[in-house]
Amino acid sequence: MLRTRTATVVAAGALAAGVATGVAGYAAVSGDGNNSPTASTATQTPASSSSSRTSVGAIYDQAHESVVEITVTSETTGSDQSPFPFGNTPQKQTQQAQGSGFVYDTDGHIVTNDHVVQGATSVKVTFSNGSTYDATVVGTDPSTDLAVLRVDAPSSLLQPLDLADSDNVAVGDGVIAIGSPFGLEGTLTTGVVSALDRTIDGTNGYSIPGAIQTDAAINHGNSGGVLLNMQGDVIGVTSQIESESGGNVGIGFAIPSNTVRSVAGQLVSGQKVQHAFLGVRLEDAASGGARIATVTSGSPADDAGLKAGDVVTAFDGKSIANSEELTAAVGAKQPGDKVQITVQRDGSTKTLTATLGTRPSS
Repeated sequence: MLRTRTATVVAAGALAAGVATGVAGYAAVSGDGNNSPTASTATQTPASSSSSRTSVGAIYDQAHESVVEITVTSETTGSDQSPFPFGNTPQKQTQQAQGSGFVYDTDGHIVTNDHVVQGATSVKVTFSNGSTYDATVVGTDPSTDLAVLRVDAPSSLLQPLDLADSDNVAVGDGVIAIGSPFGLEGTLTTGVVSALDRTIDGTNGYSIPGAIQTDAAINHGNSGGVLLNMQGDVIGVTSQIESESGGNVGIGFAIPSNTVRSVAGQLVSGQKVQHAFLGVRLEDAASGGARIATVTSGSPADDAGLKAGDVVTAFDGKSIANSEELTAAVGAKQPGDKVQITVQRDGSTKTLTATLGTRPSS
């Protein structure tokens, strides 16, 4: 189900060094090394001194070795300005960029963002001790902007982080972000949960409901890194920022850990992740509810008789206050589920039945 954000998300992918002015962008990759990061790199200390560290420092000591830097090589087709009259000759150009990830299990699986590895011809994973290993992409899910890699690394380096129940996260909770902004591996920043249930976009343009908003500094290169609670458990994967400058302004977003648990588990087991699909583009209705802006031809919404201008007020028996609630409600269902949709149309109330489809991959 498509939803348009007030600020359009730029699909920066694994190559962007910045985002356009006035838009939300992926916190995907490092720049060219000439940028000045807004976050400082935490200094490592011997484990024996952990007892004298602050709680933040102790959590860093426990978690940072499980956070990795991801280096992606990709090819783009440029243009060689030819002096001959036949015009420009396409030329392949190799580019590199960095993102982040974390150890998911002892089998060598690494979780990161889909946009970090999108279009990659090769991927390398670097651990905190500096050792680097080739990685294979096990699977990706553009709809949630998540990907799973696998490395053949020694068991001593494969220390998984625990996933918390993101349904228990509350506004005001303290959080810690660890990643590689601008290629500065092992960088720690702190903040709080600023808001919950934000909706951001996947790399295929579909909505990701339930995102966690934080003011912890997140910059390019943090994508795929972790957002931890004060117990040191993962509550989210840092993914996007809202910024006019392209740098951190204190509005970052993380994909919630419950989404990570579900998607990563399916990818590790070799499954293709499927998402329920209604086939509408939404906006908030002035009087409450989710107004349908457009209906995709031939979609489940079209087959059910939904029309542009309808205001959805209930979905499968639950009231709908805005477009984000409807996005989340559809996302919680499975392809093939039959649902009752209550709409206001031309002053009257109608209840229609829709059989949800499978979201297209792009």
